[in-house]
Amino acid sequence: MSEEKKPAPGHEEIKEYAGGWMTERKGTDAPAFLKLAFPVIGLFCVAYLVVYMNGEVTHSDRGTIVQKFNEMTTSSPGLMYTVAALGLIYVVLVAAFAIRKFKEEE
Repeated sequence: MSEEKKPAPGHEEIKEYAGGWMTERKGTDAPAFLKLAFPVIGLFCVAYLVVYMNGEVTHSDRGTIVQKFNEMTTSSPGLMYTVAALGLIYVVLVAAFAIRKFKEEE
């Protein structure tokens, strides 16, 4: 005859992390806006990296300076695309982690 007592409302078990700096109520999930915000911000960062990896070459004032700088210093597009691909893989993993089904640890 073992009955689990449920805590009274407002008295749920609090889990502490980082020595009490972060706390959460047991059984809660991350808010939906955070589940959406992490992938959106990550995709924006990867897109920004790809678009501006050679600098702002189309700017009316400093575009020619950036183009001359790019001529003098050789950059590696392969390396930049590799970094962008790693960033994209990270974003996909974070999105998969964020939207997976919530399961309480026992």
